[in-house]
Amino acid sequence: MDISLEKLHSKKAFICDMDGVIYHGNRLLPNVPEFVKWLGDTGKDFLFLTNSSERSPRELAQKLERMGLNISEDHFYTSALATAAFLAGQCPGGSVYVIGEPGLVNALYDAGLSMNDYNPDYVVLGETRSLSYEKIEHAASLVMKGAKLIGTNPDMTGPSEKGIIPACRALISPIELTAGKNAYFVGKPNPLMMRHALKKLSCHRVDAAIIGDRMDTDIIAGIESEVDTVLVLTGVTTLETITNFPYRPSYILDGIGDILKETVVKKEVR
Repeated sequence: MDISLEKLHSKKAFICDMDGVIYHGNRLLPNVPEFVKWLGDTGKDFLFLTNSSERSPRELAQKLERMGLNISEDHFYTSALATAAFLAGQCPGGSVYVIGEPGLVNALYDAGLSMNDYNPDYVVLGETRSLSYEKIEHAASLVMKGAKLIGTNPDMTGPSEKGIIPACRALISPIELTAGKNAYFVGKPNPLMMRHALKKLSCHRVDAAIIGDRMDTDIIAGIESEVDTVLVLTGVTTLETITNFPYRPSYILDGIGDILKETVVKKEVR
C-alpha cells in the first residue's frame, strides 16, 4: 500500500540527524545532495541536530563542504552546545573535567566554564577515541569525591563506515559502574535538545518534522516533543529492530531521498 507524503512536504522546517542519515563517517549517503537542494528550492528551514559532540558547527560545515555540500554553520546544533548551555545555566562559571574532543571542550569554554582536573563541579564525557584506563580511573575518582557526572548523549552505539561502533553511553558506563553514580545525559531524546532546535528555527512543533535513524533517540525525541517523526533505515535501526520499541514513527523510509517522492510504499512492521 502506498502512503502520501503530502503532509510531510507541507512542513515548514526539518530537524535532521547526521550520522546514519546524512553520512557514515566520511561517506555521504545516497540522495543527500538532492535532499539538501530540495530544502533550498522549497524554502524550508532546516537544522542538523546531532548527538555527536566531537565537532563544532564550523567543523561540521567544513566536513560537509569536503563532501560537496555548502551549508552555513548556523544550520548545525550539537549535543556539545546543548551540554555547555545546560551546565552554564546550572552552575555559571563552574568547572569541568572533560573527556572528549575539541568540539566539546571549546563549547564548554565558550559557555564560561573552566577546565579543572582536581576538584571540578562536573565530569563531562563525550565521544572520543582518546579514552584510556587512566582517564576512566581519574574520572571515577572525581565523581566519588562529589563531581556530578554528565554525558553529552545517551547513544550506546553509532554508525560508521566500518559498521556499528561504541558511543557515549558505552564509553561512560565504566565510570558509572565504578563510582556507583548514574550520568545525566543532555542530548536526544532529552527534551532540552528539541527545545533548543525549535527555538533556533523559530518554529512551532506542528510545523516541524524530525528525521533520524534511531528509535531510542531521534524518534522518541520527536514523539515526546509532539513533532512528526521520520525514521530512515540507513543507520542503526532496521525494520526488525523497530519491533523492540513500544512506539512507532510517523513515517518509515529507506533513506532520506524518499522524502522527495510523492508517495512511498508503506513498510510492514510486525
